[in-house]
Amino acid sequence: MTDWKKSDWRSKPRVQMPDYTDAAALAAVEEKLGSYPPLVFAGEARRLRNHLADVSRGDAFLLQGGDCAESFAAFNADAIRDTFKVMLQMAVVLTFGAKVPVVKVGRMAGQFAKPRSAPTETVNGVELPSYRGDIINDLDFTPEARIPNPEKMLQAYTQAAGTLNLLRAFSTGGYADIHKVHGWTLGFTGAPEADKYRAMAEQISDTLDFMKAAGMREEAAHALETVEFYTSHEALLLEYEEALTRVDSTSGKWLAGSGHMVWIGDRTRQPDGAHVEFCSGVQNPIGLKAGPTMTSGHLKALMAKLNPDNEAGRLTLIARFGAGSVGEHLPRLIKAVEEEGAKVTWVCDPMHGNTIKSSTGYKTRPFDSVLREVREFFAVHNAEGTIPGGVHFEMTGADVTECTGGVRAVTDEDLSDRYHTACDPRLNASQSLELAFLVSEELSARRNKVQAAQSA
Repeated sequence: MTDWKKSDWRSKPRVQMPDYTDAAALAAVEEKLGSYPPLVFAGEARRLRNHLADVSRGDAFLLQGGDCAESFAAFNADAIRDTFKVMLQMAVVLTFGAKVPVVKVGRMAGQFAKPRSAPTETVNGVELPSYRGDIINDLDFTPEARIPNPEKMLQAYTQAAGTLNLLRAFSTGGYADIHKVHGWTLGFTGAPEADKYRAMAEQISDTLDFMKAAGMREEAAHALETVEFYTSHEALLLEYEEALTRVDSTSGKWLAGSGHMVWIGDRTRQPDGAHVEFCSGVQNPIGLKAGPTMTSGHLKALMAKLNPDNEAGRLTLIARFGAGSVGEHLPRLIKAVEEEGAKVTWVCDPMHGNTIKSSTGYKTRPFDSVLREVREFFAVHNAEGTIPGGVHFEMTGADVTECTGGVRAVTDEDLSDRYHTACDPRLNASQSLELAFLVSEELSARRNKVQAAQSA
């Protein structure tokens, strides 16, 4: 849309955003951010759109994962490396099951702001504004810490730039070599409790050995040593997003320079709201969270607003209903998409609908519920004849105890051992890799059914 301006969102109703008390300080930060280089570039965003178009056709599979909310305090190279590492392991396993390329998108280098269910929280009779992520205010429960501080946007930019720099180095500097990545996975499947995944790991080993023995050409070998890795986050803090939005000199279109892909949350998807208005005008791939309250009419209005030219790869619908509820909600949304002839990429977020309070008082997500929602997502798409394009996990490469279950069974009593998240519970490295094996089995079964139907 040629008449769209990056500030147009300011005239729309806004929700889930802070009210800054110092307008002059906010304006100074926005001006400074506006002079900084963008974090990502238009050619990268276009490549990701092309990959997501492949996903929408079933010619690729999307793995999107990373922190619930990135932390300033926990920012270090090891944390970035460990999450990148486990995502690479997951991607190898998923590639084996799907037999198509896996598009890797991290919830990284920008996932600093979080929507909250209430604007305030009360502890021991004291009510304060809610913590909204390190880009906005601080976790400490004091009146001073909870005041929105625009200067924190500058620290978020610096951290995002450092994260992207390291991710790019890891992606092309030899760390992503598929043989090395698979070697890490063999360590996981060598554990007694993970032996049920050993057969698949050994099959992957055999495939890699065959490729080596067959004498792969140099350029093909190089492709196994590097990866494309993209970043994404929820475009929640629109002052930050606007400040980093630039015109792409090659196309004349606007680009959200804060990340390759941005998404609209389930709480901010009002068709006439500020967040939808902002995302409608940038050329990046856009994600749209769809929860139980999404109606067919709202979805149709959002698709028309966010993807008026019906371009494949532009709009990713991220379904998040909760285990046991997918069959109730997903079919009607699929029907709405089919009625419009809309080109979308369907992705399952099995995290946000499965948050419970444990018997020990910690917020957690049972591994079995996460897996169940993924399986229900696949089952509905199989029944509807549509394409389950990917998965979206909140996860970390660290050995945390935040979600219960998995082969290295985390119990309610274990949660206090290493419960480090500032917001929502994340899958740890072992649980993430186990889930990749189980999703790979689903992908393999689906592929076999499709092939059988085609040959019948």
